[in-house]
Amino acid sequence: MLRGIVFFTDSHAHEEVTVFDTTLRDGEQTPGIAFTFEQKLEIARQLSAIGVHAIEAGFPASSKAEKETVAAIKNLGLDSVICGLARSVKADVDACLDCNVDMVHVFIPTSDIQRENTINKSRREVLEITADIIGYIRKRSELCMFSAMDATRTDWDYLIEVFRTAADAGATIINVPDTVGVISPSAMKTLITRINKEVRCPIDVHCHNDFGLAVANTIAAVEAGASQVQVTVNGLGERAGNADLAQTVMIMESMYRIKTGIEKARLVETSRLVSRFSGIGIPPTQPVVGENVFSHESGIHSHGVLQNSATFEPGIMTPEMVGHRRRLTLGKHVGRHAVQQMLKDVHIDPDGAQLDAIVEKVKAVANKGKRVTDADLYEIAEGAMGIEFNHKMLELQDIAIMTGNHAIPTASVRAMVNGKEHVFSAVGNGPVDAALNAILGITPSKLQLKEFSIEAISGGSDAMCHVTIAVEDEQGKIFDASGSGDDIVLSSVEALVNAINLINRA
Repeated sequence: MLRGIVFFTDSHAHEEVTVFDTTLRDGEQTPGIAFTFEQKLEIARQLSAIGVHAIEAGFPASSKAEKETVAAIKNLGLDSVICGLARSVKADVDACLDCNVDMVHVFIPTSDIQRENTINKSRREVLEITADIIGYIRKRSELCMFSAMDATRTDWDYLIEVFRTAADAGATIINVPDTVGVISPSAMKTLITRINKEVRCPIDVHCHNDFGLAVANTIAAVEAGASQVQVTVNGLGERAGNADLAQTVMIMESMYRIKTGIEKARLVETSRLVSRFSGIGIPPTQPVVGENVFSHESGIHSHGVLQNSATFEPGIMTPEMVGHRRRLTLGKHVGRHAVQQMLKDVHIDPDGAQLDAIVEKVKAVANKGKRVTDADLYEIAEGAMGIEFNHKMLELQDIAIMTGNHAIPTASVRAMVNGKEHVFSAVGNGPVDAALNAILGITPSKLQLKEFSIEAISGGSDAMCHVTIAVEDEQGKIFDASGSGDDIVLSSVEALVNAINLINRA
């Protein structure tokens, strides 16, 4: 019982489950993703730092560059077990061994549809190959993972025979892949329960998300006795991806009280790192790590959360647990208590009538389809209260930008910061990036840009644009502001300056 609710009573689960991350191998097979050498090393360091038990560093036989990367990751001296993937051929295994990996992960198709159409081998031949390749690996490596590729579409009696063959040959762990994401959680639980009873070997699972069941199937496998789970950061992977690391870990840790060894407070940090390197954004509604997970707009929800955060949050998972922050947001459903608290946070204290007027105006703006930023709220409060707040810590005096097809985009800014003139220059991936980097560089406090969005509000090449920016301060609080105009760079700079001044006022 947890908070009066029964979450889990199955007796098969282990008290501890290890995490095997395949972001660098299966995750990189996401269409459009190609991590650089340096990015792969940085991701590996991050995964090891947060406590991932095993890292699948890549597929060494696939290319010279891949082999060099796997070897480099192994040479980092990380705490995690470093694993290389291999087909059931000795040349692939040798490529892994050349990288000095701690574990060789070998696979072979076992379902009839894959066995007949990809390797053209009989069931008996697959058994023979499995025994031979695992024996070859175990003479050269202490750790060997064996995967029956497309296990969930394999005849179950034959699958058991394959896994027994692998275990007898010396596999140190067997992996059950739901290669095309077609099994249901109840069927997965039944399958893993049977394998657990009939095969004497630790069980790992690798679930794909084609029907959105990757995490559910992974948890069902853990309930049935799997002792290791394969995941990727942000659920990256082929087609619809794999089981997500953050979701899988938090379900086991918070709901099941299973220890994973993962430093949960760094889950958001890890998600954002991989998002930045992959170029694939994190949806606001992404469980655990999305921006909206601990954000509240509705009046009833905001009021409840202000009284007790567990009213409209799980309670067993708090933002602090995963490295997140709770946030009240503005919109058409916002309530009086939320607006009052947001104003109080920046030392604005309207009376009852003024507060009602502010709330009414916020809802009116939101009902027009416009996003209401923190800056908008404070301007509305100024109007309703008939006063002007002196909050401009940063006043931009001048900005100059150089860019071109053969030039590194560079921005130089001159601004008054707390009444003193400062000059700063920065480069970026483009003129907007360079300009924002220059503004952030001239700011005394350490700030992080969390969100940047741009919307054209008229047509043509001279269109008016509306830029919205969210910035996080050193305490983890997020403030958003906007800027508009016919110049994208200047509108972006205006939005950032507005956000910085909001933070200073708070």
